[in-house]
Amino acid sequence: MKRHPVLFAAAALALAASLVPMASTAASGVASSNLCIVSLSPTATETLFAIGAGKQVEAVDRDSNFPTTGLPKKRFDAFSPSAEAIASVCATSKAHRSTKPDLVVVAYDANNIVEQLTTLGINVITQNAPTNLAGAYSQMTQLGSLTGHTSAAAHLVASIKAVDAAALKQIPKYKGRTLSAYYELDPTLYSLTSSTFVGQILHSFGASNIADAVSEPSDDGYPQLTSEYVVSSSPQLVFLADTVCCKANPTSFAQRPGFSTISAAKNHHVVGLNDDVASRWGPRVAILITDLAKGVTGTLNDAKVWKK
Repeated sequence: MKRHPVLFAAAALALAASLVPMASTAASGVASSNLCIVSLSPTATETLFAIGAGKQVEAVDRDSNFPTTGLPKKRFDAFSPSAEAIASVCATSKAHRSTKPDLVVVAYDANNIVEQLTTLGINVITQNAPTNLAGAYSQMTQLGSLTGHTSAAAHLVASIKAVDAAALKQIPKYKGRTLSAYYELDPTLYSLTSSTFVGQILHSFGASNIADAVSEPSDDGYPQLTSEYVVSSSPQLVFLADTVCCKANPTSFAQRPGFSTISAAKNHHVVGLNDDVASRWGPRVAILITDLAKGVTGTLNDAKVWKK
């Protein structure tokens, strides 16, 4: 892919976000333009705004921080949500006669909130972290359908698929080169395997994940590795998904005991990722895809990594 990958992803997302939503009626019978929505999922918040449903969002969770402007001031704690507070969040009008939201989106069922809200007659959908891109696309499509933004959601999905297809096309094929990779979630060496959402993307790019060999079923795809194992594995490519939370960077990574001997550190293939982008599966996954593909491509094309 010759064009700049991040700019390509950003342009695709901007196009999707700018589409004018189609008029429709929500399942509750309220016109989609008058829907009152609560998002207790940062990923869902990003998607709702990307497909043009931002004006319908009345409240979000405390971790929702993107887009950087336009988010509602009303906030809920997704880790300890109050059904009563959520049920009274909407302003009443001729078009919307109830204080209850028409739709609540959650990423997990804290405090048994799904049953509590459903008992109150509130429509709730749960969008857990998917294990692959197809699952993420399905969630975007669902939000588009429920909010009257079907066309915009379809364009958003198409734009991300185009970024992924371009990324796959740019990955070089070298006979005998199998790229080993380590993906760091925090400085205590929690990682992820190929069975996870991000792991699936790396796997599709041909990377061999060092966490796969030592993961146990109880890890649920997120094992904690040891320093000794990471050093002995000497991955050729490292992704740091803890640059914001924990200030990790290529220099600090190489300064850990023994880590300067790791192939990725020696050959400058330690890649820092934005924590938010790396931990969510919404519109900005296109940026994550291009960042991962760029790291894989750069390492595969670096002759000194493969010099025997």
